[in-house]
Amino acid sequence: MSNPYQKSLAISWQEGIPAAVMLAVMDNYLIPLGLFLGASPKQIGLLVAFPNLLSSIVLLFAIHAVKRAGSQLRFLIFATLLQALILIPVCFLPLMPSGALAISFLILLITIFRMTGNLISTVWQSLISHYLPPEGRGNYFGWRSQVSTLASVLGVAGGGLLLYFFDRSGSSKKLGFILLFVSATVCRLISSYLMSKMEDVTIPHDRTHDFTFWMFIMRIRESNFVKFVLFVASISLTTNLASPYFNVYILKELNFSYLQYMIVMLLTTLVGWIAFPIWGRHADHVGNAKILHITSLLIPLVPFLWLFSKNFYYLIAVEIYAGFIWAGFNLCSVNFIFDAVTPGKRTRCLSYFNLINGAAIFIGASLGGFLAEHLPPLWGSRFYSLFALSTLLRFISHSFLSGKFQEVRKTHRKISSLDLFFSVAGIKPILGRNEGAQNISWMKRK
Repeated sequence: MSNPYQKSLAISWQEGIPAAVMLAVMDNYLIPLGLFLGASPKQIGLLVAFPNLLSSIVLLFAIHAVKRAGSQLRFLIFATLLQALILIPVCFLPLMPSGALAISFLILLITIFRMTGNLISTVWQSLISHYLPPEGRGNYFGWRSQVSTLASVLGVAGGGLLLYFFDRSGSSKKLGFILLFVSATVCRLISSYLMSKMEDVTIPHDRTHDFTFWMFIMRIRESNFVKFVLFVASISLTTNLASPYFNVYILKELNFSYLQYMIVMLLTTLVGWIAFPIWGRHADHVGNAKILHITSLLIPLVPFLWLFSKNFYYLIAVEIYAGFIWAGFNLCSVNFIFDAVTPGKRTRCLSYFNLINGAAIFIGASLGGFLAEHLPPLWGSRFYSLFALSTLLRFISHSFLSGKFQEVRKTHRKISSLDLFFSVAGIKPILGRNEGAQNISWMKRK
């Protein structure tokens, strides 16, 4: 590992802090902003679905955008600055009268924000993967995710306390939302500055790396990677059928305060902070596919558990479970791509992966918004009907697709799913401290 790459990896950790605060605000307080502006469940569905659809389609032009910028790093610097500029009008949307016009502007701005963000994410993942050896990716992304998660805690906690203060003190709630999204804008500007300090990577062009989206899809029968992409997309579709409406359910049907909402979101984030390095260490030893198989089996329990109680403390326990399981699934989904795709094809394959996954999110969230207003109530709530349906469809996705793709990297251990679960939970560890440390020793070399 060369010194410039060591420096870039260190800067990447620093850049991840303001970026994580910005994303925490956008991911956790965008729906509350929509509700404040008067959005219905169907409009909340559009707020989630429509930006994801267009931000997926724009990925077809990711390679062209990088070529126009001259390099991956130049594109990232330009795109992060553009994203910060897009956030400025979002900051002042609370000043508009609530209603359809304000919601339309919000959807438009967030669509542009997500389009830019999806391009940033794809290109950043491709760039950072060139800095890392395969045997260290799980640990690096696990520990980097820990740092980012701590920063996310600041974003979630700060945003919740800010909104709670303005809500309870009788002050204008508008000002609370304005200050919250101004802070997100400043954080994106800081992350853009730090990213400009990273080292660029030159990737030689190979014509064999040029293949269309249709050519990619047509290889579904023989391509292990395409099967993996469809598996993740199916989980995204069935999850987003219900997940955007947990927040609506909490704030509108259960009438939780912003403080209670913040606590639920915060604990989910904190659990991810604990879980990321645990999943990362295990992934380096047993493979990413193994962890994806077991986490996709456990994911359907999340909406199922929401059906049994409205108690605040019970729901906290459910979200702790959800945060732990989703940490493993999300981390290993990204790491599997790095293992399965050669560097020259990585940007293109990441684009196609995010395109299909984004389309799945669009379908799930759009359908969920419709069903949230038209499903027959279960135990007096249409949200319960939606959660039950999502449970069933998530389990079907796991049953039919989780076994269709295989691990591509040679792993150190063969282990049953039950033993893996016990090891991750700390009941019957299969990894000692020395084994975990060996995988990150390369990061400490000077």
